[in-house]
Parts: sequence; structure tokens; C-alpha cells
Amino acid sequence: MKSPVYDILIIGAGIVGAATAYHLIKKQPSLKIAILEKEASVSFHQSDRNSGVIHSGVYYEPGSAKAINCQKGYKSLLEFCSENDVDFDLCGKVIVANDESELATLDTIFKRGKANGLESIKYLDPQQIAEIEPYVKAIKGIHVPQAGIIDYLEVTQKITELFVRHGGEIFLLSKVLDIRQSDDLVEVICKNQTFKSKALVNCAGLYADKVAEMTGMKADFKIVPFRGEFYRLKKEKEYLVNGLIYPVPDMKFPFLGVHFTKRLRGGIEAGPNAVLSFRREGYKHLDIHPGELFESVTYPGFLRLASKFWKKGFEEMHRSFSPTAFVKSLQRLIPEIKLADIERSRSGVRAQALDRQGNLIYDYFILENEHITNLCNAPSPAATSGLAIGDFLSQKVLDKM
Repeated sequence: MKSPVYDILIIGAGIVGAATAYHLIKKQPSLKIAILEKEASVSFHQSDRNSGVIHSGVYYEPGSAKAINCQKGYKSLLEFCSENDVDFDLCGKVIVANDESELATLDTIFKRGKANGLESIKYLDPQQIAEIEPYVKAIKGIHVPQAGIIDYLEVTQKITELFVRHGGEIFLLSKVLDIRQSDDLVEVICKNQTFKSKALVNCAGLYADKVAEMTGMKADFKIVPFRGEFYRLKKEKEYLVNGLIYPVPDMKFPFLGVHFTKRLRGGIEAGPNAVLSFRREGYKHLDIHPGELFESVTYPGFLRLASKFWKKGFEEMHRSFSPTAFVKSLQRLIPEIKLADIERSRSGVRAQALDRQGNLIYDYFILENEHITNLCNAPSPAATSGLAIGDFLSQKVLDKM
């Protein structure tokens, strides 16, 4: 059978890949565009396994791509959901400090939030915190009314539905095995079919580095997977949380710390922690892929990172295997929480790009040539920013064409 030829192929049907395809076909309806997805459904991995929070941009360095895309993405997300009847709830969040040593970081977050356009954020004293979250004990906090909750699976499904309605195609169960490039076309070999295209966009998430290598581009980085595990409050204890409750994060890391999250369809989750995953799509403690694990723990960047932050890593691993340790983290926010009040829920794996020097890559990272655009790193808040990132990538591809 002759291989179909497309104008643009997108690898990966998470929210970013879907948004890229959606923006492309809206801007150029005449183009023949398809998404290749290795799973049997869209949004199977990171886009549906995060905390479901609409991030406001309060944490991010003003002027960074992460901050700019979060601001644009936030606005685009709310507009898209309002126009397409996708539910969301701007329930607001509090970021709280328990110790004097956290106040300087809290001030940094507040200043960043203001610089990123969040004019309505405000400081909270203990009494004001209690008015919003009565069971939280803290010495100072920040209220971020713009933060909210959403179901990113539903968002991605709606984006892909509109993409198909506009004439796009989605090929599920189409795992990419190899990529070849000629002067005019990119050939993508999947298990059951081969595709040809004038342009290719890699939005493969947890395997973005592997797909980038297939395109012949090499960079000094590797995707190292970190698993985040969630607990949920038992039904009778859900009254303890009204919205979103976050600790002051350690700004040396891209993780925001164990927090409480109201869920859009009901329930309260606690988490996630951040531990090295033993496989890129390993959602359970004993999900192990020997090859992927060996690749992670022998990577020079990971060894350097581990040598610098072994104590932090040990604490996270201890919390992963010890519900008692997990509860102690939660008690820093709500002292009333007991071990009997929580039960294990779900987990997700985050794709974190790491360079050979042991530095976590905090911002977006793209490798490209005339025909191929590899999105190698799309860290949180990529789900909130998904429509903005997709808009950016779509324009980049069209400009090259």
C-alpha cells in the first residue's frame, strides 16, 4: 500500500500535540494534517495524570517562556472552555508558610505573581487564611483567586474533536518506530503503517528525547521520569479542604510540594510527591523497565543531580513507601489530618529534561531543522499552557513552510 503524504504530522496526542494540530488546521484549513498516537486514546499519559489544576503563573520567573506561555495559556484555556462548554472552577488557592525561614520565598512568589499580571493576589495573615481554609495552620499566606481546577482529559478530547471536525486525522495505536528524512519529505515508520510528510512536530512527552534522536538531532539532555503519587481524603474528611492548599515550594526544584487539591468531579486529593520512576510510564511502585531504569541511573546528569540532592531524594522516596511520612507532610498544612483519613489514589509520571551537568531544565526546549520541530521539554504548567504552546509551535511550523 502506498504511504499517504501529509503536509504536517504531529507525534503525540497529549494536550500540547492536540493543541498544535488544532491551531494548525484553524490557521490553514487546506493543509492535510494528522496526529500519530501510540495509545488507544488521546491524553493517556501526562495530560490526564496531573493534579488537574489551572495554574495562574504565580511561581514563574517574569519574562521566562514558562511565565509568558502560562499567562497566554490561562486566558486561552478559559476562553476555549467557555466557548465549548468544558467545565472548570476557579476555586482559588492559598500558598502558606509554616516557618519564618519560608517567608523570603513567599515574598519572592508574591512579587513574581504581581509581575506576571496577577493584580488581585494578596497576602493573608493567620486569621484571613482561616477564613478561606479553616483547618489550615500557618503564619502567613498568599491568596491566588485566579487558580482553579479542570479535567484536562476532557479538554484534550474536545480539542481533538474540533481538530477532526475541521478535517484533521488521528491515528491511534500508531507507535513511531523510526524516522527517516530526505530532501523534501520526512518518513515516519509506525508498526502497521508508514507516513510521509512535509513537516513533522514531535510532542512525544515522556519519549520526546527518543523521538528527537530518531530525527537525527542530538542534544546534551535526557528525559528522566519522576513519578508523582496521590492520596485522597476519605469522604467523611473532605470538609477539611475548600479549594487548593499549597506549601511554600523549594525553588531549587520544579516541583511544588505535596498539596491538597479539590477535584472537579468531586473529592479531595493530596500529593503528589516526586520520586524517580523505574520506567518512563511506570505508574506503580514496582513498575520496572530494566533498560530505562539503567539508562536513568547511569546518566551523568542524574548522577550529578543525585550527588547534590541525595537527602531530598531520600526524603521523597521515604514518603513514597511510608504513608506515615506522607501524612506528616500533609500535617504541616492541616494538623488535624490523620493516617486513617487518607487512602492511596492514583499516580502520574512527569517528563523532566536533565542536562549532563545535572541541571534540571526548567523552561521549554526546542530542537529543529527545516522540516522537523522537536519539543524536547514542556514542563509544568504545560497543561494550563497547552493551547498557547500549541499556538506557538503551529506558527513556527507554518513560518518554516
